[in-house]
Amino acid sequence: QVQLVESGGGLVQAGGSLRLSCAASGATFRVYALGWFRRAPGKEREFVAADSWSGQTSNYADSVKGRFTISRDNAKNTGILQMNNLEPDDTAIYYCALDVRGEASSIGAKYEYWGRGTQVTVSS
Repeated sequence: QVQLVESGGGLVQAGGSLRLSCAASGATFRVYALGWFRRAPGKEREFVAADSWSGQTSNYADSVKGRFTISRDNAKNTGILQMNNLEPDDTAIYYCALDVRGEASSIGAKYEYWGRGTQVTVSS
């Protein structure tokens, strides 16, 4: 049984930083692509960032490029989303996901496993 647990969310002022973690169990983490998505209140889920299984290909939404960085520690079965210069529009529940295809896809439907999310709130 594959389980993903996000942590690191919270309340931060605009311009601040947060570091989200995604702890994976029950899966050979290193062969999966890692994705981060978010859902803001009243909006549909949207892509944030993705990292291929090898870590050699990363993909970011235009809205977070230059501010967010995705990474992974395969030895610890953990994915990371470093978020800097946060803006109120980044307020959302953030979800991590794994894709067995191993590509850094922005399409949520391609991801087989999902965490329950962690809340990020950015105040102005």
